[in-house]
Amino acid sequence: MPAEILVTGGVGFIGSSLCDRLLEEDYKVICLDNFNDFYEPKIKEANVASALKHKNFTLVRGDILDREFLEDVFSKYDIDKVIHLAAIAGVRPSLVTPTKYIDVDIKGTVSLLEVARKYEIRQFIFGSSSSVYGINSRIPFLEEDIVDLQISPYATAKRAAELFCATYHHLYGIPITILRFFTVYGPRQRPDMAIHKFTRLMSQGEPIPVFGSGESERDYTYIDDVVNGIVTSMERLYDFEIFNIGNSKLVKLRELIEIIAAKLGVEPKLKQLPEQPGDVPITCANISKAKRMLEYNPSTPIEQGIEKFIKWYKEKNENLSSDS
Repeated sequence: MPAEILVTGGVGFIGSSLCDRLLEEDYKVICLDNFNDFYEPKIKEANVASALKHKNFTLVRGDILDREFLEDVFSKYDIDKVIHLAAIAGVRPSLVTPTKYIDVDIKGTVSLLEVARKYEIRQFIFGSSSSVYGINSRIPFLEEDIVDLQISPYATAKRAAELFCATYHHLYGIPITILRFFTVYGPRQRPDMAIHKFTRLMSQGEPIPVFGSGESERDYTYIDDVVNGIVTSMERLYDFEIFNIGNSKLVKLRELIEIIAAKLGVEPKLKQLPEQPGDVPITCANISKAKRMLEYNPSTPIEQGIEKFIKWYKEKNENLSSDS
């Protein structure tokens, strides 16, 4: 019998991409999501439309904050491993509604850890974020770096959830792997994220908002590489480890805009705006540990990844036009 894997946040960008990959590899997937309205739920429905046709895929709708619901899921299915991706995401929105991030990203994670402990789950994988590094003086970021100055409620919530994972491992011996994702992009990316947003605005001839000087740098990681990192971490059982899942290549904001514009064949219009509170000037992953222990090897350069994203974006919008 194939192992049953619970993926929380399984209809989102990373989650649905992971579910597709697990199904390809003959795992039984329990996809848990509450279809919240952080962005349009219809997008999430479309993300799992193909997975729903697969015999090894089960979609359960509910909230990780609902303990009774979680107990029912864990008692009903023979769950072997948990890949916890459910979260309220976004640095800037967290400045507006910080308590949501406490509820979902911290309380939700603890709720899931409690049930995982009770049902003696064999492995718990937690999807964290490069945001936990805050303004880090050492580039690239190492998993061993001191991370005690996050600069957004989102980052602080993710770090708090990491600490709860460490505590539950210490107290109850749950094997836990924490994955710190670095600016993931690709098909199905959330519409509020930079690459998706910039592509949409440029396609419509609208100006691009550029916060600050445009010199901020990010470690953009293509979705297929991230999914590879999650799957390989699932296939290697460690007591407790933290891994950076990034591309280890820096791209300036202005350079990113130029790449997207070139792939679209347009001249970008820029709208200069002040720097945003909570935004870090740079993210860059040292992935030597992930390479050594997970055989993680990202292989998608930014130009190729952007090209794949734009191809998906155009096809999606052509389908929407034909359906209307």
